[in-house]
Amino acid sequence: MNTSRKKLICLISYQICSVGAVISGNPDTKIIPERGASGRTDNPNIIVLLTDDQGYGDAGCYKNTHLTTPNLDQMAKEGIRFTQFYAGASSSTPSRAALLTGRYAERLKLSAVVDDTSLHGIPADEYTVADFLKQNNYATAIFGKWHLGWQAQFMPNQHGFTTFFGIPYSADMWLFHPSPAHSYRALPVYENEQVTEYNPNVNNMTTRLTERAVEFVEKHRNEPFFMYVAYTQPHVPLGVSSKFRGRSGQGLYADVIMELDWSVGEILKTLDKTGLSENTLVIFTSDNGPWLTYGNHAGSNGGLREGKGTTFEGGQRVPCIARMPGSIPAGTVSNQWISALDIMPTILKVTNTIPLKMNPLDGENVWDAFEGKDIPHRPFFYVNNTRVEAIRDGKWKLIVPHKYRIVTEAGKDGKPGKQENKGGDIGLSLFNVEKDLKETQDVSSLYPDIVMNLSLKIDSLQRIIDNI
Repeated sequence: MNTSRKKLICLISYQICSVGAVISGNPDTKIIPERGASGRTDNPNIIVLLTDDQGYGDAGCYKNTHLTTPNLDQMAKEGIRFTQFYAGASSSTPSRAALLTGRYAERLKLSAVVDDTSLHGIPADEYTVADFLKQNNYATAIFGKWHLGWQAQFMPNQHGFTTFFGIPYSADMWLFHPSPAHSYRALPVYENEQVTEYNPNVNNMTTRLTERAVEFVEKHRNEPFFMYVAYTQPHVPLGVSSKFRGRSGQGLYADVIMELDWSVGEILKTLDKTGLSENTLVIFTSDNGPWLTYGNHAGSNGGLREGKGTTFEGGQRVPCIARMPGSIPAGTVSNQWISALDIMPTILKVTNTIPLKMNPLDGENVWDAFEGKDIPHRPFFYVNNTRVEAIRDGKWKLIVPHKYRIVTEAGKDGKPGKQENKGGDIGLSLFNVEKDLKETQDVSSLYPDIVMNLSLKIDSLQRIIDNI
């Protein structure tokens, strides 16, 4: 792209629409420097590292003293760590849909987890961040778990990714499931659009994904690229290579986290070695909170309420660390709340990608937050399988009456315990989640005007979802 065209694009701000609101990209947002240490003069690379079921408390820099995560901790020292980052949903499929499209999954009719029996997936008229970056001459790749539909028309190569290595849905959706709801087929491994093997060894998957990621970075070092590494761990069944098994001294789950941390380190070292670090935005996060029913094979919610499958903080508040030396201030801890919905519009902004046409987004460009600034943010809705169960607006979180999942007996060593999907029951409640992380102090009776205002916003989005 020539210099004059880049200058023109930098002057354009695109609009982001959500629930009847229109918000323009901030024209004062800093555009990432075009020249990194590698000497390249094109747009920045983007790497998104997404773990599966890693809880808010599952890293040393998130105050877990039982897990060894030196690379994530160092990444936080070299970049920014968010304390209030939300996954787009509390389970895998809708969360990934939100991250890749910047839209609530209900707009895509992907409100629930898909599996090997599902006949639907991401619609043809929905665009992923990879679609738009591919149009901007980016090399695009996904390594790991897709989980947005397994038929040919729903797979990654049809949605912006030129390279795919991984599995179409969760690693536990296979014939070795310990308590299957139905008989599963053999779990396929894809190389682009071809199945190359079945039932991969779970112990080797993190290493294999890491090797492919490193290879991709080295191969595309001289052109802009977008790489999405969607790890299959620490979702059950837990798997870890021989080089990390038993190494943590804290059990299998800690071993798995240690290997994931190693993987992050290998990717960051490759960026350093190739001179791409200053020209690469790396974002690390998780798709939802820990699956608590698996007991010692589940992660930690970091003292938050509940976990995966719920819209309490433990279900959707997850780790998020970002690094881009020279652009993101080192050693920053941000209490600014943002969500996975914001990742796509932010990436479009920093890569100077201006789609000619796009669906209205629910997320917004939050690059200023990545620079450590406090920013105004539109409300975030916690949606669970087509129902809007809560809203975050400023420091307030309003929860509307609903039943929710509880764990009545934790599992052990890979076997699930007992959970009741509608075993919990909560009434209309208002929490100050900046102070009340455990969501135990309902103050709805003290602030009736706030309750009314937030209730109307929930009703507005619910009506939209009901009519999709």
